[in-house]
Amino acid sequence: SSLLVSLFQSCQTGVTQWIAACSGLLQTTTARGQCRRMLYSIFQRRKAGQFRLSKSCGGLIRANGAIAQQNRSFYNTNKHLSAKDSVHPSEEKVGAFTRLMEAMGFTGPLKYSRWKIKVAALRMYTCCVEKTDYEEFFNRCQMPDTLNSWFLVAQLHVWMCLVRMKQEGRTGKYMCRYIVHCMWEDVEQRGKVMGINSVVLKEDLRSMVENFYAALFGYDEGILSDDHVLAAALWRNLFNRNCEDPRHLELLVEYVRKQVQHLDALSGEDLLLTGEVSWRPLVESNAHSILKPLSPVYNDEGL
Repeated sequence: SSLLVSLFQSCQTGVTQWIAACSGLLQTTTARGQCRRMLYSIFQRRKAGQFRLSKSCGGLIRANGAIAQQNRSFYNTNKHLSAKDSVHPSEEKVGAFTRLMEAMGFTGPLKYSRWKIKVAALRMYTCCVEKTDYEEFFNRCQMPDTLNSWFLVAQLHVWMCLVRMKQEGRTGKYMCRYIVHCMWEDVEQRGKVMGINSVVLKEDLRSMVENFYAALFGYDEGILSDDHVLAAALWRNLFNRNCEDPRHLELLVEYVRKQVQHLDALSGEDLLLTGEVSWRPLVESNAHSILKPLSPVYNDEGL
């Protein structure tokens, strides 16, 4: 309490000296009227701040005796953390130098070597392409068997992998970038194999890039919302606004939900080192029976 009283007296003395100095300034300045109005407004704000400080110090002084007698259990609180207060697993504490490097476009130190992460990213994209039954998607959802339809189904599975890997911090985000890189290289090679003209293929790739990032935004909103929002995102992106049977949307919403739950059950360390991903079937007898698969075996080289 004595410390607070001395602090208050020093603040009051400082204000008095400051007022006297301002009064002398008013007598020597040429623009007296303008400076007087300006200093008066500053003095009023200073005075109001002094009053609030006096009131706060008085309250602290009065409450000092009561606080000294109470049992100060500051950390034994029952307050529940909100979503804003909780720490996300992907948040990592990095230094100023690392943040500067990433702002300049470079990659800072990662949990594993970049070569291992790139190999795992390529394998994860390969799982999106080779372990998905595209023919079943085309038949059940009545989609045309074209390169664009293939890309729409592949992009849905790539998005689910991106959602999972973004939970693994900076290393997982770096892996996401290389998964997308592998996808565009594969799309371009498939277009060349199919004999598509280079000019037409370039225009198609530009349109696919725009649709891809728009689809990522829509799918992210859908997975964080209810089934209606997710169904609307699938209707816009996967079906190209051409789906007359609502049962197809219902099937795809159930498929996305169970796949995201299935990926969440996989070990993050295994995904970063191997990239092995398994997919649940599009139609199964019990969609809620999602079992955690066995952890893959890998060597020191990440293979």
